[in-house]
Parts: sequence; C-alpha cells; structure tokens
Amino acid sequence: MKTLKKSGLSKEELIQSYREVLRGRRLDERLWQLTRIGKTSFNISGQGAEVAQVAMAMAFEPEKDYFLPYYRDMTACLVWGMTTKDILLGSFGKEDDPSSHGRQMPNHYGSKEHNIVSFASTVSTQMPLATGIAYSAQLEKVDFVTLTTTGEGSANQGEVQEAMNFAGVKNLPGIFVIENNNYAISVPTNEQYGNKKMSDRGPAYGFEGIQVDGSDFTEVYLAFKKAVEDARKGKGPKVIEIMVERLTSHSSDDDQSIYRPKEELEEMKKNDPLHLFEQQLIKEEILTQDEMDKIDEEIREAINIATDEAEAMPDPVASSLLDEIYAK
Repeated sequence: MKTLKKSGLSKEELIQSYREVLRGRRLDERLWQLTRIGKTSFNISGQGAEVAQVAMAMAFEPEKDYFLPYYRDMTACLVWGMTTKDILLGSFGKEDDPSSHGRQMPNHYGSKEHNIVSFASTVSTQMPLATGIAYSAQLEKVDFVTLTTTGEGSANQGEVQEAMNFAGVKNLPGIFVIENNNYAISVPTNEQYGNKKMSDRGPAYGFEGIQVDGSDFTEVYLAFKKAVEDARKGKGPKVIEIMVERLTSHSSDDDQSIYRPKEELEEMKKNDPLHLFEQQLIKEEILTQDEMDKIDEEIREAINIATDEAEAMPDPVASSLLDEIYAK
C-alpha cells in the first residue's frame, strides 16, 4: 500500500479526506437504522467503498466538472458538495430533497447546484448520458471533465459498451468508473464476465484501462489525478476499475449471508478499508486515535441534528405530483 504522503496532498487535505470517509460510513449506518425502524423504505449501501470514493472525488473540480453517479456513490456525492441533510431528505422522501423533491427512491442522487446529474433506476443508463455531456464539452470547447460510475455487474449492459465506444471514437474528456465489489446482487464475478479484468475493456474501445486497489487511498487518488489531467489536455477518456468491498448485503431488502460463505464475510470485515485507512493515518502521524475519536463524535452529532431536521421537513403534496417532471 502506498504511503499517504506520496499522494502529494497536504496534512489538512488528508484529514479532510478522513472526515469525508467517516461521514460516509456513519451516514450510511444511520440510513440502515432508519429502514430498520420503519422511518424510511430502502437503502443501498456503499460501505466498503468510502475510501476509494473520497480519493476519486478529490481528484476533480466539482465546481466545474460533472458527476453522473450510481446508487452506491453517496460518499462521493458528499465530497462533490451534497450535504448530510440533502441525503437524508432523499431517504425520507421530502419535498426539499434536491435529487428529486421526494419523487424517486432513496439513493438516486442528483444536485443541479453541484453538477450531479440525476439517474434512473435502470442500471447504467447514466453512462450514455455522461458521454453526451462530455461530447458537449468538446463541441462547445468548455473546460470540464465528466465522471460516471457503475458496478461490475451493470457494466455488462449494452448501453455501457455504446457509451464507451462513442467516447473512444470522439476522444472525449470523460472517465468511466467500474466499482467492482465482486457481486452483482448475488452473482459472483466468475458468472458475470469472461475477461480477467473489467479494465481490459478500455483498450477495446481505443483508450486506457486501469485497475486500482480501492483500499489504497493514494493509489486511487493518483490514478484519477492523472486521468483527469489527461482528459483536460485532450488525451481522451479512460476506464478505471476500482476493486472495492461490499460490506453489506446488496440492499436493505437482501441477505448476503444466504449466498456468501461465512468465512468470506468474516475475512472481508477484517480488511475493512476504513480501518486500514485509520491505521495508516496513525502510522504516518497524520492523526492520533484520540483525534479520530473526536472527529467521530462531531460527525455523529451532526448526523443526529441533520436527521431530526430532515424528518421534520414537509412531505410533497399530492397536487404537486407532476411538478419538476416535465420542462416548462
């Protein structure tokens, strides 16, 4: 694992990165709690991918770049600019939810204010949209890079191949990300695809494919930093495969203990990327355990406040059902 200092980020930036990783984990845990006590209806977790998502998002300029996420990318959306309360408003289905004004399922992230483009429940439909946005940057000669993500299972959808093919043909400033957690709901990778690595598909469309370890903050950050720099210089797209863990079941309606061996689940939890990141921060004298405990306490309190505020917000009224659906 590469040292954090090799990332080139300052101590302050690394501490902020840890705050975002931990905020993503604690907020995800809160969303699970809310489903279990019947206050919200659904959650798809990103636990195990937070370190990689923060490292990925840190390489971009959210004030001008565009992000088309998929349903496990809550932590990356937080780094991109969404607030803890924004996420909770979506889960509670409130009118002030910036993603859809309470009209979509939870985990369907979007924020016009932060260049986060909302997506459909049909997996990977965000990919051709991202290609189109990247094409607009090229046609209008505007300086922004488009980031879009999906899982390794949904990366097998036909529209993903069409999106990457067109991006390769036009040499577009877009980065395709496949977050490979080894399971497409209950289907392991050996039953999903025949290629050795999902990143091998990049060269088939005329651009580079890279695989990175999602537990290695520095490796992920540097890979994306280079990809973004290349895209801004007109060197075209890349596909980056991030190997991540899926610490929870596919969703709050699933039970992965039915189809994943007990030993596999126990080993995975031992290698929780959050814990590895914390060990690295301590070893490299960036944070002490006491300092991390204080950050954790602050984050938990902020989530408690945001939860109460979001729950108290008004629900959408029936007469507004079709508002914000069609352009005026």
